[in-house]
Amino acid sequence: MGLKQKQAQIGQKESFERRLKNRLSLLSEEGIESRKIDKDSLIKKLRANVTAINTRLKAIDASEKKNEELARMKLEKADTSRKESEGTKEKKAKESPVEVKEKKKKKS
Repeated sequence: MGLKQKQAQIGQKESFERRLKNRLSLLSEEGIESRKIDKDSLIKKLRANVTAINTRLKAIDASEKKNEELARMKLEKADTSRKESEGTKEKKAKESPVEVKEKKKKKS
C-alpha cells in the first residue's frame, strides 16, 4: 500500500476525530448525560470510523515493515552472492599460471 493511501487514511482519521470532538462538545453543552452521549448514533458511527481507520493504518504499517524486511534480505543476499563470485574469481586468477605440458610427437 502506497504512501498516498496512508496519507489519505490519516487525513480521514483527523476529519472523523474533529467531527467527533465537535459532536461531543455540542451534546455536552446541551447538558446531556454521558450515558446518553455514548448511545448517540452519530457518536457511535464516528468512533467506529476512527477504529476502522486505525486498523487500516496498522495493516499499512505492517505491510511497509514487511517490504523493508524483504528489501533488506534481498540486499544481503546480493552482497553474499557478489562476495562469493569475487572469491571464485580470485581462485581462478591464482590457478591460471599452470604449466602447460608439451605435446608428444607421433612416431612414424
